[in-house]
Amino acid sequence: MSRLAMMFLLGTWMLVETAVAAPPVRLFDAAEAPPFQVLKAGEKPPLDKYDNFVIGPDYVPAAERKVVEGVPQGTVQQFTIDSKETKIYNPGIARKKFGTVDPDNPKTLIVDTHEIDYKRQITVYIPAQYKRGTAAPFMVSHDGPKGKPNRVLPNILDNLIAQKRIPPIILIQIANGGGDAQGHQRGKEYDNMSGLFAEYIETEVLPRVEKHCDVKLTSDPDGRAAMGSSSGGSAALIMAWFRPDLYRRVLTTSGTFVNQAWPFDAKYPDGAWGFHETLIPEQSKKPIRLFISVGDRDLLNPNVMRDGMHDWVEANHRMAKVLKAKGYEYQYLFCRNSGHGIRNAKEQFLPHAIEWVWQGYGTTKAK
Repeated sequence: MSRLAMMFLLGTWMLVETAVAAPPVRLFDAAEAPPFQVLKAGEKPPLDKYDNFVIGPDYVPAAERKVVEGVPQGTVQQFTIDSKETKIYNPGIARKKFGTVDPDNPKTLIVDTHEIDYKRQITVYIPAQYKRGTAAPFMVSHDGPKGKPNRVLPNILDNLIAQKRIPPIILIQIANGGGDAQGHQRGKEYDNMSGLFAEYIETEVLPRVEKHCDVKLTSDPDGRAAMGSSSGGSAALIMAWFRPDLYRRVLTTSGTFVNQAWPFDAKYPDGAWGFHETLIPEQSKKPIRLFISVGDRDLLNPNVMRDGMHDWVEANHRMAKVLKAKGYEYQYLFCRNSGHGIRNAKEQFLPHAIEWVWQGYGTTKAK
């Protein structure tokens, strides 16, 4: 075979591999999808509806993302937490390479890890309307910045608070402990099915926020929200599910409601996939208000596991179905022309999502 022919075949093989690896575009009206209402370009879902909505394929960045003249601006402070100074997640973990599927259990991986020390940056937004000494409602945001903070989210909160669409909340952006998925500290914090990460935040992060930023945070779970994208989204729900005494409002984008928990826990053998497989359908309804969203090109089997529990679109579809069946206060956005993290769509809908999550605060508690 000539060199030219070999190059042609190699190029063709690479194109085929790329095509196979790329997530397929999912249709909102596919047989396995829940029933959706298709919104017009730029239209927002109703604030009083618990249902499924389609947005896109074109998006207009929300006006609330920008500084508006005359709107009071909150302040942003940052500090770090050294893992060596904490009781939980000390030390951390990391891996050098991705694990291999356990031949005795295809639902988990065999991963070699080693201990690490790490520093976690905390970024705190305090609204201009906050009154010192009062207990403020707040929102925890996962995967917070590890460097200079972005002003977009504070701008959104400035505008929503000034328009009285949400209460004057404090935002606490918490950087992850490093790495991703099975065998890394981020995966240990975000993907495991327990209340440990909520306890870590309660005992290690919040007291430091109050001390460093001279604020007081509410202990009322109805005044506490958690938000995140990807595994940060599953972490937000995990916190509320296992500790509804601490959190009752959840906002997720491309939530990793799939099987990524590690190490294997026989009590929760499906990881976060178990939310829609068994936990939500079979357990009593919890007082959690939940906003979820996913892209039509979101992830599908992004790693070596082939356990049938690594489809992000299917997982979020299933979440919407079980939340609807159990009568939860939820809203679900299916975002056309958007991939994992749905950044283009989030530029449009995030102000709405934050407002929806905080709807009823101070008047009606989540049922």
